[in-house]
Amino acid sequence: MSGFWVNRRVVLTGGHGFLGSYVVENLQRRAAGGVSVPRKADYDLRRLEAVKRMYAELRPDVLIHLAAVVGGIGANQERPGEFFYDT
Repeated sequence: MSGFWVNRRVVLTGGHGFLGSYVVENLQRRAAGGVSVPRKADYDLRRLEAVKRMYAELRPDVLIHLAAVVGGIGANQERPGEFFYDT
């Protein structure tokens, strides 16, 4: 499995976050063919048309979805619906 990532185009949502940044580094070390980290401003993945456009433009072989809305325990308790529907 060591060569699995070689030359594969990877899209990693949430790649600018705490966990995602480590995943990006590891993918790059494993010689992934290209790692794209889309921003919400460019591809709002809550919108079907934006998802379709992302796939058409970035053409990933693999998609890793780590994007999430987070805010800690207090924020989750205060606004549970917002966190559930906005991820």
